[in-house]
Amino acid sequence: MCTFDKDKGPRRLMRKGLTLIFIGHINFILGAIVHGNVLRHISKPSKHITTEYTAANIISVTSGLLSITTGIIAILVSRNLTLIKMQIGLLISSFLNTLLSAACSVGLLLAISLTIAHDGRGLMEGCNNTEVPINARSPVNPFCPFDTTRIYDTALALWIPSAVLAAVEAGLSVWCFLVGLTLRGMAPCGNSYIKEQFEEEALTNRNTAVTEFPSQGQSLIGQRSNPDI
Repeated sequence: MCTFDKDKGPRRLMRKGLTLIFIGHINFILGAIVHGNVLRHISKPSKHITTEYTAANIISVTSGLLSITTGIIAILVSRNLTLIKMQIGLLISSFLNTLLSAACSVGLLLAISLTIAHDGRGLMEGCNNTEVPINARSPVNPFCPFDTTRIYDTALALWIPSAVLAAVEAGLSVWCFLVGLTLRGMAPCGNSYIKEQFEEEALTNRNTAVTEFPSQGQSLIGQRSNPDI
């Protein structure tokens, strides 16, 4: 996991960054749809939303935004491997996105499990009559101002792919974090040879500059010593 080739590595890092941006946009849109089609009904009329659904939705939207940011930083780092600020930015953003995406995936799995286990009763907080037993899988209840079956199916249809995408975001963020450790030469990726490649390239460029400088100096001395010139 800590191997990073100087020639093929930047292209792979750019692809991972583009993938993070794409998945982050999809996850953000899914979270917005869940809020618009599901949670807005739960908040009426008592203005009460169950904690697990709110936390899962907020983390999902935030994870999508942070994944987009991490993808952009990864693309910038792929074009500027030796910039220390870019490397530190990749380390911080990928680390935070790993934690947030993992929490998002776990939270969504918890919301899915609770919804299935309780037949979607937590999604029925917006119904007018709370004394009547409510089952989201039953036909439309006259005390509910919305289609309960549709809310149940919509929530599960959006939460399941969102949980999978959050897990993919976490995996890509871990890979970007290891790349950052490799570029900085930090443990456990401190023994990678990428730093030696950079040092060899810098030494080669320095020797080339030194070799070119004496030749230019000799030509200038020759021009001064020749009165015709």
